[in-house]
Amino acid sequence: MPELHWQKSTYSQEASACVYVTATRAATVLLRESDEPETILTTDSRPLAALITMLRAPA
Repeated sequence: MPELHWQKSTYSQEASACVYVTATRAATVLLRESDEPETILTTDSRPLAALITMLRAPA
């Protein structure tokens, strides 16, 4: 498996738990949290985009 280049979310603060994201060549999006880096969630861009859109929507 090629080395993954994890990027910290711009919404993660320095002193708090951070969310990291990376993409594979197969267009799979991987997500992990700094407190449990061995736990990785796998998705693709469409469901992730839908989640982000929902979270950004006004309440």
